[in-house]
Amino acid sequence: MSEQVQSGGFIANWGSNIRDSGRSPGKCACGFIAAWIAFFLILWVMPTPEGLSTAGKATLAVMVWACLMWITEAIPVGVSGMLIPMLLVMTGAIDKFPKAASGFSTPVVFLCLAAFIFAAVMQAAGLDRRIALGMLHKLKVRTVNGVIWAMFGANLLLSLIIPAANARAATLLPVVNGITNMFGDTPEERAGKKAIVIQTLVYGSMISGMCIMTAHLPNLVIVGLLDTELALHLSYIDWFKLQWPYLGMFVITQWWMQRYFKTHGVGVHGGYEAVQRQYAEQPKTSQAEWLILVVFGVIALLWVTESWHGIKSHNAALMGLAVLFMPGMFGFKWKELQDRTIWGTFLLLAGALSMSSAMGSTGLAQWLSDIIHPLATGHPWWMVLLILMAGTHVIRLGMLSNVAAITMLAPILLALAPKLGLHPVAFTMLVSDTDTFAYILPTQITAAVIAYSSGTFSMADYAKVGWVSVLIAIAYGICVMAPWYAFMGIPVWDPTAPWPFQ
Repeated sequence: MSEQVQSGGFIANWGSNIRDSGRSPGKCACGFIAAWIAFFLILWVMPTPEGLSTAGKATLAVMVWACLMWITEAIPVGVSGMLIPMLLVMTGAIDKFPKAASGFSTPVVFLCLAAFIFAAVMQAAGLDRRIALGMLHKLKVRTVNGVIWAMFGANLLLSLIIPAANARAATLLPVVNGITNMFGDTPEERAGKKAIVIQTLVYGSMISGMCIMTAHLPNLVIVGLLDTELALHLSYIDWFKLQWPYLGMFVITQWWMQRYFKTHGVGVHGGYEAVQRQYAEQPKTSQAEWLILVVFGVIALLWVTESWHGIKSHNAALMGLAVLFMPGMFGFKWKELQDRTIWGTFLLLAGALSMSSAMGSTGLAQWLSDIIHPLATGHPWWMVLLILMAGTHVIRLGMLSNVAAITMLAPILLALAPKLGLHPVAFTMLVSDTDTFAYILPTQITAAVIAYSSGTFSMADYAKVGWVSVLIAIAYGICVMAPWYAFMGIPVWDPTAPWPFQ
């Protein structure tokens, strides 16, 4: 009897611990068990498929394990990222640990970590919030649509200093809440709040992140993959040249948002007053804040002019950190910055890059591309893109992490492109980019989960406006971005086009 009580107490405590962490005990338990069962079944029971090496099968076991852990959030994503190299070595997929952990030593990872620490410094100083409120104050917006456009400008500015869409959404959440809390409860005002929150915190954060290489972690996964697999380097400014037309997609989604929620002409005078009050409550910009801005401005300039001076983006970022942490530059304790640095996401990115490398080196990506190939073969390039983009959105219905999804998809796309007679870089980027615009469920994007926490919209609201936004994203990729890539020298339909960025 006492053993039953102890057992029940343990189980109750176990479930309580999981709930306290913000997760579902049932989902976590099922995901954890399913991940390990799938791992051992693939590794020990499943025969090695024809055309796949033993190392490739072991990598497949690790990939399925990681995907199930990511989908169900059974363990923290940072921990899963650290475990990937160990599992690759223990299963025999990779023979040496340094090679299995190659993602932890790539230039992209150091650039990401430096950007995270820069963002932590900005947040500790309050510069991120100051920038957002300053823009809203200067623009003096008084309508729902005016707020949305002003916040998109704030998103663009913050994308230069905050290297993750979810972090930008979290930064802007209190500002947006301050505006929407001043609204009334008329149907028009409720619709206006929904439009502001969804378009600003979700669509604005994701679309602005497409243009700045360091502003969206899947960008870094793709850059790292192209560098390691094809020895092709994309600089900070090269990425911007390729991706800036995505800004036009915000115009279309804003048109659709305005049409769906009927926000044309809806005023937000109370919201404007909230912005003015929050702006006035801020202290005067300190000398330390100005110094931080100057240092970051120099680093941003080095990133933009990389092709002139030859200093790689990661080295420029680390040089900036060396200057920023000279004694006396600011009064923060390291713990304040440490607590604001997104270590879990950093470890996930490093593990994801290690996984992508293993998928390529063991032949798993090639084997998976052979499976997908029959579905897309025999169609014109635009139909191939349509099929793969639509398939990507189906896969993304069950995945929260953009990084996890791109880790799985990008190596397969890169291997699939030659089989379909398409340009590997253009094809991989176009299909991978559509993954960012997973707008059907709030649970598909961390930024959407943050937006949903505001309580201004329902799941149904989000899905009804989101499925059209997904169609807009697919059409935009095929009709706008593919021709733009061709203009820039990497036509998706010509695999022999020379690399234009030297």
